[in-house]
Amino acid sequence: MPNRAHLFSLRIAHAMRESCLQERYGLDRLRKDALAGVAVGIIAIPLAMALAIASGVAPQYGLYTAIVAGLVIALTGGSRFSISGPTAAFVVILYPVAQQHGFAGLLMSGLLAGCIMVGMALLRLGRYIEYIPEPVTLGFTGGIAIVIATLQVRDFGGLAIEKMPESYLGKLFALAAAIPDASWANLLVGAVTLLTLLVWLRVNKAVPPHLPAVVIGSVLAWGLSQHGVFVDTIGTRFHYELPDGSIGNGIPPFAPHLDWPWSYPGAQGVPFELSLSTIEALLPGAFAIAMLGAIESLLCAVVLDGMTGKRHSANSELLGQGIGNIVTPFFGGITATAAIARSAANVKAGAQSPVAACIHGMVVLAAIVLLAPLLAYLPMASMAALLLMVAWNMSEAPKALHLLRTAPAGDVLVFITCLSLTVLFDMVIAIAVGIVLASLLFMREIATMTQVKDITRKTAALPDISVPDGWQVFQINGPLFFAAADRVFGELSQMVAGVKGVVLYMDAVPLLDAGGLSALQKFLALCRNQSTQVVITDLQFAPLRTLRRAELQPVPGALAFASTLEEALKSTS
Repeated sequence: MPNRAHLFSLRIAHAMRESCLQERYGLDRLRKDALAGVAVGIIAIPLAMALAIASGVAPQYGLYTAIVAGLVIALTGGSRFSISGPTAAFVVILYPVAQQHGFAGLLMSGLLAGCIMVGMALLRLGRYIEYIPEPVTLGFTGGIAIVIATLQVRDFGGLAIEKMPESYLGKLFALAAAIPDASWANLLVGAVTLLTLLVWLRVNKAVPPHLPAVVIGSVLAWGLSQHGVFVDTIGTRFHYELPDGSIGNGIPPFAPHLDWPWSYPGAQGVPFELSLSTIEALLPGAFAIAMLGAIESLLCAVVLDGMTGKRHSANSELLGQGIGNIVTPFFGGITATAAIARSAANVKAGAQSPVAACIHGMVVLAAIVLLAPLLAYLPMASMAALLLMVAWNMSEAPKALHLLRTAPAGDVLVFITCLSLTVLFDMVIAIAVGIVLASLLFMREIATMTQVKDITRKTAALPDISVPDGWQVFQINGPLFFAAADRVFGELSQMVAGVKGVVLYMDAVPLLDAGGLSALQKFLALCRNQSTQVVITDLQFAPLRTLRRAELQPVPGALAFASTLEEALKSTS
């Protein structure tokens, strides 16, 4: 199936090979990639810092992620237009990991997640992304958006909360208690930034609103500080140590450097101990990161395919994401995946190949080296406003409302369950419960479609054939799997009581699984005990293969098989 080859293929640097080696790549395409890369790089700078802060780490680590992961994944992945870096979806996972295990634990979780994603790619699991129901994805992304928005209230209002509680309800109570002491200056800066984001989209769609919003917010914060009004900024919140031992404010003006992930401090600033028990403690979070990274990166690639008409390689993209997340922690970068908003902006800016993503990484690198002193003036309230907008876009509220209004009750239940569990407990629990619940509801719907009908009289339409006295003909429609077979053969057991023989017309049975086979064998045993002969006819390939594997053989006077209904009826006379 050539049209589905992208779901099964696996090769490193698939997108780069396809777009730059197999296709002609000239100066015109390079120019378009350069313009797109610069545009997306400018967008990524404030977002990367804001997402790092929301994840519980210093802003420079978000920039390091955008640089290293943006380059490595673009060079090794399978989607030519994806822009990878820190994303909002990870905040709900990374923040508790950073609180419990420190920065080193966060880096190790990303490293382990990268190994898991490489394993998923080697097992060719990329194609299974299409089996995750939309109510599940809408539910957990909506829940993540709610949690992210809640976490931004502290910085948006300048609330004096040293440490947020772990539970969501605890966060709400802590925020409510601190609201009376909110800082009007931070609120003003955050509100102006948010208003700029909203208005700019209506006034000028050519320039992304993130840059003008943070510039206006920064100018306002600087003006307030000149009049003695304190506004919390990156420079006042974060500090770093220079080589001479002095302390700098904001972001260090240095490129990311190679270092062991476990050499960074652990929880509470104590040294991190790399041991088997520590890895075991990090594995649940790493698995959640890997699953979410796989889902988000492949969903992003699907969206980009729809925008461009191109095809990504799902397993190759998983491989690239895994490699990127293995390499990035060695340069101080946190978990990365493809970012849908930045990737869509990349396409709209005219990107032609993964070269645009590489240039995006170089732009972020240039910002660190050249503009670090200016980045220290960015207000925390403006960072919070950016993430509030990200959370709103991530929630896909219009699509969620449409689902609530128009979808079947089962889909609505799955959506509400996933959203609630993500907010109140854990995203991993939400996805697992959501998929199981969606699967059970789906099986129930499919099971109700499998029916058995008495067509004894309808067979009279066949020329020169009549159904002998004491015989009945039943047609089964639908798959005979475990959720439907017991009911169907239970109904048949009651309908054949005292009957001499029965013909099972199975031309509309596409599937017979182990549960269906067991129910069929119980039915045949019942018929044999009451001396009712059974003839099975018109088997499709899959049920026939199941019966052959089970070595179900004809039994003279008890069980027979026929190729057609006409042949089956003739054998009963």
